[in-house]
Amino acid sequence: MTTGEMVLLAAVAILAIALVLLVLRGARGSQDGYSLTRLSESQAALTGRLSQMAEGQAAAQARMAEQLQTQERAISALLDLRLNDVTARIGADLQKTADKSTEALGELQKRLAVIDAAQKGLTDLSNEVGSLQDMLSNKQARGIFGQGQMEDIVRDMIPAEYFYFERTLSNGKRVDCLINLPNPPGPVSVDSKYPHEAYVRLVNASTDEERKIAGRDFKRDVLTHIKDIADKYIVPGETGDTALMFIPAESIYNELHQNFPDVIQEGHRRRVFLVSPSSLWMMLHTLRALIRDARIRDHAVVLQAEIGRMMQDVSRLSDRVGKLGNHFGQVAEDIRQVQISAEKIIGRGDKIAGIQFEPAAVESLLPHGRDEETQTPRLQ
Repeated sequence: MTTGEMVLLAAVAILAIALVLLVLRGARGSQDGYSLTRLSESQAALTGRLSQMAEGQAAAQARMAEQLQTQERAISALLDLRLNDVTARIGADLQKTADKSTEALGELQKRLAVIDAAQKGLTDLSNEVGSLQDMLSNKQARGIFGQGQMEDIVRDMIPAEYFYFERTLSNGKRVDCLINLPNPPGPVSVDSKYPHEAYVRLVNASTDEERKIAGRDFKRDVLTHIKDIADKYIVPGETGDTALMFIPAESIYNELHQNFPDVIQEGHRRRVFLVSPSSLWMMLHTLRALIRDARIRDHAVVLQAEIGRMMQDVSRLSDRVGKLGNHFGQVAEDIRQVQISAEKIIGRGDKIAGIQFEPAAVESLLPHGRDEETQTPRLQ
């Protein structure tokens, strides 16, 4: 309900109350007739005022409606502007979010590809480890693996003319590798040994008793290998007095040096030195320096011989240059004598050119019948 309607209802209510009062007072007499007249006039005035109020209220409502419409249009325009702005911002944010999501998905796909490749690599590595375990469980395959590793290191470090693989010695024993070094130290035998089974039992031992038994077996196997190498591959007069026992696993090599020093000492006593891949590489590096020094010595001997022969040639050249100098000296002396003779001849010619003759003497020397005009002067 609007304000105008409320005012109109209030006026009607007041008018009704006034009529009721007039009716109640109608019984009071004639003097009340005057009051009724006054009331009618008041009612008419009130009705006029109510009409004016209704008209003013209608105009106010019209103005208010127009203002409300104007405000509504302004609010609608502002809302449209704000909605467009918000829509644009939301669209931009959604586009950025979509771009970031696409980029994140791309990165995720790359990461997944890397993870798949790594997983495939782990699977391949697991298969290779399984193959390696199968190979290490086979004694023959284990020996081939260790020998192949040793051969690769030797090929990388030593010139081909200084080593032999599967070399048979004079005692009929075949060594895995013979490094032919100059004396000293002479040829060095290298044999690959891989005490894998005893080492695995030692590592997997769960109690002190098991570890003690496994350590005893491991020590016995290594000492047996050292003894075999010393007896088979150190041949006096054919090889040097030392040999190398190649252990393909660094873990076994470290275990021996840390917990079995007596085994290392026994190897030194028998002139058998234990080497791992890394220590073999360092030792071969030293041996290569010895080979280089031996080559330098050999070339130095050849160079000295060539220098001796060159000095003989220089001596002969000096003799020949001396003889040539003597010949040049004799030629110079002969040229000097020739110059002296030429000077004498020139002097005598000058003297002859200075002689003057009398005409009569000249006529006596000329044949008869010549004219007097042709007579030469007489020699004075």
